[in-house]
Amino acid sequence: MKRIAVMTSGGDAPGMNAAIRAVVRTGLEYGFEVYGIRQAYAGLLAGDFNLLTSVEVSGILQRGGTILQTARNEEFKTEAGRKRGLRRLREHKIDALIVIGGNGSLKGAYELHKMGFPTIGIPGSIDNDIWGTDMSIGVDTALNTILDALDRLRDTATSHQRAFLIEVMGRNCGYLALMGGILGGAEIVITPEKEVTMEEVALALEDAYLRGKSHAIAVIAEGAPFRTTELSEYLCSKQNVGFEIRLTILGHIQRGGSPTAFDRLLATRMGVKAVEMVREGKSGSMVALNGRKMDEVPLEQAVSQLRPLSDSYFEMARFLSR
Repeated sequence: MKRIAVMTSGGDAPGMNAAIRAVVRTGLEYGFEVYGIRQAYAGLLAGDFNLLTSVEVSGILQRGGTILQTARNEEFKTEAGRKRGLRRLREHKIDALIVIGGNGSLKGAYELHKMGFPTIGIPGSIDNDIWGTDMSIGVDTALNTILDALDRLRDTATSHQRAFLIEVMGRNCGYLALMGGILGGAEIVITPEKEVTMEEVALALEDAYLRGKSHAIAVIAEGAPFRTTELSEYLCSKQNVGFEIRLTILGHIQRGGSPTAFDRLLATRMGVKAVEMVREGKSGSMVALNGRKMDEVPLEQAVSQLRPLSDSYFEMARFLSR
């Protein structure tokens, strides 16, 4: 009987459990034994492998986080660490590995592939920064969490005639900030991709005030050119913004929660596709959403760059804010 293993690595994302469930049950359907590696590459190096049954993945579809847990590991980034990980896989007679995670996690999978071990990647990152796929697991849920917060904050902003600075996740990619700004009706969006000064933010908020708006919203990615705390202090020192300034940092609340229907379906389809690729003897590829269909992208390409944001979305955010 062929043995496959699955792990979740890097930052957790809503829908990872749905992907694990799909991998396990699809694997069982094809006659595989499926093992879960707990705490990602740290668990791989420690030999923390556990046989997963259909019962063990029952009732996890709606749960956020990951039942396999996740952890970051510096040792696996070294050649010695990767050789040790490969030895652990051989010791447990694993024939193929499925890695669910972000860019760094998929780089680890690619390194194992280059060492001759069959690997398949599944993109799981709320930042939606993984090249080659239209959407990654967890993005839709995180975006809906942000929109819920924006709607609630707008209520109080309007009541008190305030401007809210709302920081969302996105250290290297501003997808959540940009989409949140467009769908949440923000006056200005600040992301790592576009250079914006604090003075430009002040002018945007002042303009909203002069046009008679009862509130203003600025959505800021954590990887913006300046810290939101610095921006808040700067705006509070200005006399002509018009609004009182309030800062809200959403933080890790964006990672948690029950996955949306979209994320459950996406994760399930990706998990099924990954096992099918293993069954076909493929390696070194990532499952990707291409339009409405499941596609395959070489891991080498997927980890070579970050997914870019379309300039058309920035333009849309600009004129819709008026």
